[in-house]
Amino acid sequence: MVSIVQLEKSVADSILSSAMDAYPREAILLLRGKSDGNRILISEIVIPPLSTHGVGFSSFSQIMLPMDLSLMGVSHSHPSGILQPSIHDLNHFYGRIMVITAHPFQTYDDIGVFNKSGDRVLHEIVPDHAPLSDE
Repeated sequence: MVSIVQLEKSVADSILSSAMDAYPREAILLLRGKSDGNRILISEIVIPPLSTHGVGFSSFSQIMLPMDLSLMGVSHSHPSGILQPSIHDLNHFYGRIMVITAHPFQTYDDIGVFNKSGDRVLHEIVPDHAPLSDE
């Protein structure tokens, strides 16, 4: 079970920027990183191939993804401002974590991290190229 997710600052900034750029449509990104037991460090974002962005939904084809064990999960935006996963989000969960960014996409407080059960996971913004740490 994941107890903390660390997002590198450039990753968090890119997630917020992607959400703002896509608004009022949803943005979707893949999260690449590494895990150390119950901790995950996200150090890169990947734009999913053939992704679809609409008002109230976003998606991508998992068939188009290469085998990549460094993909830890998905980030998507909620233009509605609701910082909680929907039933649809949970039914289409990919990876170990889900990052949701809620409108207005202005601060790190607009970012939430969730597990497969929809429970919030503690997260922190760390400097770029930071080692996976216990702090």
